[in-house]
Amino acid sequence: MRGDEGVPDGRTKIEFRPAGVEDVPALVDLVNSCYRGDSSRRGWTTEADFLDGQRVDADALTELFGRTNTLVLVGESEGEVVTCCELQRTVNGAYFGMFSVRPDLQGAGLGRIVLAEAERTAASEWGCRLIRMKVLKQRPELIAWYERRGYTNTGKTEPFPYGDAAFGLPRQDDLAFVELTRELHFD
Repeated sequence: MRGDEGVPDGRTKIEFRPAGVEDVPALVDLVNSCYRGDSSRRGWTTEADFLDGQRVDADALTELFGRTNTLVLVGESEGEVVTCCELQRTVNGAYFGMFSVRPDLQGAGLGRIVLAEAERTAASEWGCRLIRMKVLKQRPELIAWYERRGYTNTGKTEPFPYGDAAFGLPRQDDLAFVELTRELHFD
């Protein structure tokens, strides 16, 4: 992992590393603070208007660490976990998910740095040439953010898994995911 990336705000320095089970409590707090409840409204990645409940729990995160082709990447600033993402190596590339930046640090360029590190890891360390993700179709501003970073909406959609509380408790009945992909070109 590369480390000590400077964020454009000029203050926050990020050190990237693979997460371990010892990070589970901090990761549960971080991910849920970014996507659910009132704390998530401080940032722009909130899903609180669409979903209630937790985004992730300790059991689900702990299970990720037992998967062979999965990496949870964390970014620390001054010893505190302030960002994370999940990468899964798949047959045809990498899957990117659970992307979280502490709400009070959003909007300062940190997300671009984390995304770039995830792409670099997938390409340079795993040899992946494609990265994909799923985004709620109800988040056009988030989809546009990824498109500005070179991602393409494939046109594929996937229904939201209604009835599976592990994904959250839907507040509306039309939720669905769109698939975004990007070709990776790293040495």
